Amino acid sequence: MNTAIRAPSGFWVRATGCKHAAAGAAALAVALAQWCASAGASELRRIDDSYTVSQRYYAYRDEHPHLTVPALEFQAGQKILFDRLYKKIGERELHLDVYLPKARRATRQASGQALVLVHGGGWRSGNKSNFYAMANLLAQRGYAVFLPEFRLSPEAKYPAGLVDINDAIVWIKQHARDFGIDPLRVAIGGESSGGQMAALLAYTAEQALFKSQPGDDTRVNALVDLDGVLDFTTPLAQQYENAAGSNSVAAQWLGGAMEQAADKWREASAARHVSAQSAPTLIIAGGQPRFTAGKDEVLAALTRHGIRNHYFAFAGAPHTFWLFEPYLSQVVEKMDLFLRGRPVQ
Repeated sequence: MNTAIRAPSGFWVRATGCKHAAAGAAALAVALAQWCASAGASELRRIDDSYTVSQRYYAYRDEHPHLTVPALEFQAGQKILFDRLYKKIGERELHLDVYLPKARRATRQASGQALVLVHGGGWRSGNKSNFYAMANLLAQRGYAVFLPEFRLSPEAKYPAGLVDINDAIVWIKQHARDFGIDPLRVAIGGESSGGQMAALLAYTAEQALFKSQPGDDTRVNALVDLDGVLDFTTPLAQQYENAAGSNSVAAQWLGGAMEQAADKWREASAARHVSAQSAPTLIIAGGQPRFTAGKDEVLAALTRHGIRNHYFAFAGAPHTFWLFEPYLSQVVEKMDLFLRGRPVQ
């Protein structure tokens, strides 16, 4: 049984493994107390549930009444595999969801191309379900899409979540045959803070950073950044990401404000890791330049190295535009074109 109680801080505290059955609030409280006494409070995890699709929708709908929450429609032969275990840290399990195309479509369209999508939520919130609608549309275009769970800042600070995602990439490549994918054709993408993480992992894949084992193969053949910061050290990024000092969400992830943890802020800036080995890059932005701070430097560096890159912005779109129509379908179309090496309109 999984037990969750809402704490005054706004977090859910989840106790995993409780064997008590509770039939009401009082019984639930007793059961949790008994569990804590027997299992110890070290098994509890804080979960920030402040970033969800519905939360974003209701925050945007007055200013953007054209937004609609997408409905998932499935095709015959399509497969969805939920909660596949890819890693354990002690008793802590990490899972990923897999959206697979029907076999003939995978052969005809995407030729074994896989895509790992990293959810956003300010490095502290969100979950893999944020990408269900996008993963479904991409699978229907022939892609195998992997949505990893990873440790967030309330549970583990930088760089734990990055190591988790790299471990997911290693696991995916090791199981490539099971999913009908080419291990040399694994791309990575992400939304908001997940876009920042995806870019950082893509550009450090040739280094030992963020890996469980220095020799782990985490190379990707493309990067898709959806409104993710690319350089924490720029004045634009500092104006927002460091505005609250040690209370900013970036600082809570990185272990301190820029003034206290400057080395980590620099190391976590993807723009500082662009090289001749960097992956082809697609950046899709909304109407607020702050969320892709550093993109001019990244695009210029990629161009100098002769690496294919493209930038597109939806003028006036809200942050997290990709969660909703009419933007979702357009984002998927652009991702599909880019991953197939075609011009992005």
